[in-house]
Amino acid sequence: MFDFVRNRKRIVQIILALIIIPFALWGVESYRMSGDRGSVAEVDGDPITRQEFDEALREQQARLREALGGQVDASVLASPQVREAVLEQLVEQRLLLAHARKLGIAIADAQLAGVIREIEAFHQDGRFSQQRYEFLLRQRGLTPVAFEERVRQELMLRQLAEPFTHAGFVTRPLVEHLARIAEQKREVSQYAITPEQYLSKVSVEEAEAKRYYETHAQEFRLPEQVKVEYVVLSPDTLGAGMQISEEEVKAYYEAHKAEFGTPEERAASHILVKVGAGASAEERAAARRKAEDLLAQAQKEPGRFAELAKKHSDDPGSRDQGGALGLFQRGTMVKSFDEAVFGMKPGEIRGPVETEFGYHVIKLDEIKAGTVRPLAEVRSSIEQELKRQKAGRRLAEVAEQFSNLVYEQSDSLKPAAQALGLQVQMSEWIQRDGTGAPFPTNDRLLEAMFSAQTIKERRNTEAIEVRPNILVAVRVVEHKPAADRPFDEVKDEIVERLKRERATEAARQQGQNLLERLAKGEAVELPWSPPVTVSRQDPHGLPPAALRDVFRVIPARLPAYVGAEAPDGGFVLYRVSKVIEAAEIDASRRQAWAAQLGQLLAQEEYKAFLESVRSRAEIKINRALVQGEAQAGG
Repeated sequence: MFDFVRNRKRIVQIILALIIIPFALWGVESYRMSGDRGSVAEVDGDPITRQEFDEALREQQARLREALGGQVDASVLASPQVREAVLEQLVEQRLLLAHARKLGIAIADAQLAGVIREIEAFHQDGRFSQQRYEFLLRQRGLTPVAFEERVRQELMLRQLAEPFTHAGFVTRPLVEHLARIAEQKREVSQYAITPEQYLSKVSVEEAEAKRYYETHAQEFRLPEQVKVEYVVLSPDTLGAGMQISEEEVKAYYEAHKAEFGTPEERAASHILVKVGAGASAEERAAARRKAEDLLAQAQKEPGRFAELAKKHSDDPGSRDQGGALGLFQRGTMVKSFDEAVFGMKPGEIRGPVETEFGYHVIKLDEIKAGTVRPLAEVRSSIEQELKRQKAGRRLAEVAEQFSNLVYEQSDSLKPAAQALGLQVQMSEWIQRDGTGAPFPTNDRLLEAMFSAQTIKERRNTEAIEVRPNILVAVRVVEHKPAADRPFDEVKDEIVERLKRERATEAARQQGQNLLERLAKGEAVELPWSPPVTVSRQDPHGLPPAALRDVFRVIPARLPAYVGAEAPDGGFVLYRVSKVIEAAEIDASRRQAWAAQLGQLLAQEEYKAFLESVRSRAEIKINRALVQGEAQAGG
């Protein structure tokens, strides 16, 4: 409740997260380069160069690889779909930045500096470190000027989009109508026809398997692989042997007690007399007088506070609950409201308290005291945190030494490891896309690991920062080039694959035949499963396509039958036997649905805005160039 009174910290946190996670955004002015590499697109004559596109593609591929834990085929990351999506993002950003500048949106240097100083990745000992800031940018090949321009552009785009986050009004009748549709339930039974039922009935000749092998040779090609020695420099590897004294633990505990428990929470109720942003002085004075009158009534008869709130409050989120806002922590509400609540005694009524939304009469309902866990319970976590902090400081001191030792004594990783108390470890086989790597990777490290020089000369790679505060150096000790697996080795695998394909097709044909018979009203005896009640929110395991078809069934024609291909093969028939209408939509559910629908409407409005901006621009895209690179392997 009372969401519109809460401060705007969440927006800043979202912006910071978007900056920190990728750490490199698309469409940076500093990276635009014209010249012999050509352009992949033009937006109102402004080129998106191949250099810029390649940089954005590499960053997106790295994010996808990290999000999927490295378990993704390299060909997927270089697919036309991924490349088209990256290009679309670049075009969209170029359009929106141009529009933002036309509207006069700008980010002041002081605001930009404040945002960057809040990014935790640049902090050391809890504070912004200029040395760490410059170090991390160097590791990514960025200058402060280029990075700051990226952040400035991202903030401009967030400012352009922010009005749409508050748009989206939906009428109450529409909310109730859509809520009833969404909360309707249906009783469903199912019968599955699986490929396993047909596997024994299909066969594959060796000649067929041989033809498949010849036409799908790429599928049976072993990827290039290496075994490597590696050393990881990180707070974890440095901190393993560090000692923490009892005095350090106690000092940290005393300084951070608030982190080891639950903070105090307070429950309050309020009556809002709303004042519009453009209200005149007379209107504001009238609103204040009304709030003072309500304050006097509430203080005279405290037991009527909820009644007064229901009758007079302009806050739709809490009015029906008698103004109750529930429990919240210090710093949750806007400053003046927050200071008032946390300066009151239980049962006290205070006001009028002015905020950007108007005047509030506040009643403190409850104080829930905070708790602190004893030192014995949190000692281990404190020690780990102190080790991490010490290791972080140590890493900043030795990162350059590590890089130099790896480079200067390039025939072995042992000198660097011994100098810093690290371990040289051995991997199993690692593929070119990073699959099998026991350490974090990124594109730079994989490129270095599989370079001809590293493989041929068995030299150390340079120390590469693969994640913030994690540097890795490797040395190849064994190499397997890509090779075709012989037919005899994969014959059984091919036969099994073809049998399953044919069994799956047979199961699906049988499912379609049964569905047609049922739709005609034929009596077909099938072992239906016990019925379950499904809804759009709780599908009970029904795949999205099947659920959609189940809710398309006309309620007047039951039982009704639908069917869908099973995600793992075969076909599933569904019998809809009953429709259960939604119960009465109460205030809290109506409010939740209104919020969701409003958000969807806001998204559609933003999409329409973007399409409008796009329709007025001249966009030229060299799709042949983009797709041609994809086919060539990027």
